[in-house]
Amino acid sequence: MFGMGFTEILMIAVVAIIFLGPDKLPQFLIDIAKFFKGVKRAVNDAKTQLEREVKITELKDEAEEYKKKFRSITEEMSTITAELEEDPLAEVEEIKKATEPKREVVKFKKKSLEDKDKVNV
Repeated sequence: MFGMGFTEILMIAVVAIIFLGPDKLPQFLIDIAKFFKGVKRAVNDAKTQLEREVKITELKDEAEEYKKKFRSITEEMSTITAELEEDPLAEVEEIKKATEPKREVVKFKKKSLEDKDKVNV
C-alpha cells in the first residue's frame, strides 16, 4: 500500500497511538478515511468532467465536418438551380440539334438518254 511494507505501517500505527492516545485514534482514523474518500471522489469527478469535455470536443469537430459538407452541398445545389433557371428549353434545343442527323441536299444532274447509251455500251 503506497509503496510501504507491513513494518512501516505498523510503525506509523504505534506512533499514532502514542501521540493521539486510545481515545482520539478512532476518530482520527475516521477523519483520515473521509479525507481519502473525498480525494477519491474529487479525482473521479475531475476524470468524469474531463471525459465529458473530450466528448463535447469530438461532437463539435463532428458537427463542424457536417457543417462543411452541408455548405458544399448547398453551394452545389445553388449552382444547379442557377443553371436550371437560365433557360431549360434552350438547353433542350441544343441537345436536339446535337442529336439530329445532318441532312444534306443532294442534287442530281439530268443526263440525257444519249449519255446513258454511251455508258452502257
